[in-house]
Amino acid sequence: MFWTRSKRNPKEAPDLIMLIVILSLLLVGVIMVYSASAIWADYKFDDSFYFAKRQLLFATVGIMAMFFFMNVHYLTWRNVSKILLVVCFIMLIGVLIPGVGMVRGGARSWIGVGAFSIQPSEFMKLGLIIFLAKYLSEKQRVITSFRKGFLPSLSLVFLAFAIIMLQPDLGTGVVLVGTCMLMIFVSGARIAHFVGLGALGLVGFIALIASAPYRIKRITAFLNPWEDPLGAGFQIIQSLYAIGPGGLMGLGLGQSLQKFFYLPEPQTDFIFAILAEELGFIGGTFVLLLFFLLLWRGIRVALAAPDMYASLLALGIVGMITIQVMINISVVIGLMPVTGITLPFLSYGGSSLTLMLCSVGILLNISRYAKL
Repeated sequence: MFWTRSKRNPKEAPDLIMLIVILSLLLVGVIMVYSASAIWADYKFDDSFYFAKRQLLFATVGIMAMFFFMNVHYLTWRNVSKILLVVCFIMLIGVLIPGVGMVRGGARSWIGVGAFSIQPSEFMKLGLIIFLAKYLSEKQRVITSFRKGFLPSLSLVFLAFAIIMLQPDLGTGVVLVGTCMLMIFVSGARIAHFVGLGALGLVGFIALIASAPYRIKRITAFLNPWEDPLGAGFQIIQSLYAIGPGGLMGLGLGQSLQKFFYLPEPQTDFIFAILAEELGFIGGTFVLLLFFLLLWRGIRVALAAPDMYASLLALGIVGMITIQVMINISVVIGLMPVTGITLPFLSYGGSSLTLMLCSVGILLNISRYAKL
């Protein structure tokens, strides 16, 4: 199989196409964060560059982290995977402690660090991917067994999901579970186990929605946003109002109307709506093409990886990015309820951007050992 090849010496350079795509997405992200946030930042902070400067700082730190991770052998993370997972769990639990965790938008998901803040659930995604890649690569012979292979990995995933839901942060939890399920499936787990899990998951998902009134409002707003146009349906309606006028060529960079306090904080979850408004169908398609190229190169790296651990690790990273992109775009164009998921590399946010760049740094390191 493709992961049985022996370990080889690294190439001098990583996958250059992937690296160019990542840097291109970052450049588009910094430009669009400024364009989307300038009006809001000038009003709130008397500095139209406030969010853009911070995003540029996050991108700079993230790029340095990416190049660091790119030059650290991927097997290093297998050796410290248990420690990383424990640290991620400690951070995830710590955010729930009053006085430690910060509440934003009704969720206690952040820990303040000086003038900045970090979101532990973002780092849990990468920590769990690294650990699961190790666990699944070592449990190949028993992964088809529900008790010995499937259940232990599943229990760990849902423990992390349960803690994240205490914040609560359904969007991040869905990305985490979806990514881990993909890794477990590809590692050889039986389809019958997933069928039973799917039925149980559907019941649990309905229970999660029913347990929180704001989630029910998001569902009803998704089905008919005009039922509550100034409440639960407001963001979806304003997002569609942004995308519609964009047409083929867009209104022009910086010419968005929805960023004038119509679409709340457009530099975060709904940045793609502003991009589509200003750069049109062509601009939106270009960004989606970049993500498609990243997916394609990532899958090639996973298939050509020198061992199964590297293959599962690469697949987990690519899966995490792809699932998050699909959810974010689907929300922006009205195909899914609002989840609070950022668009990788483009949306404003330090933890998300840093996590993504660290992740692709590992992916680029694996590409140095893959036979592409």
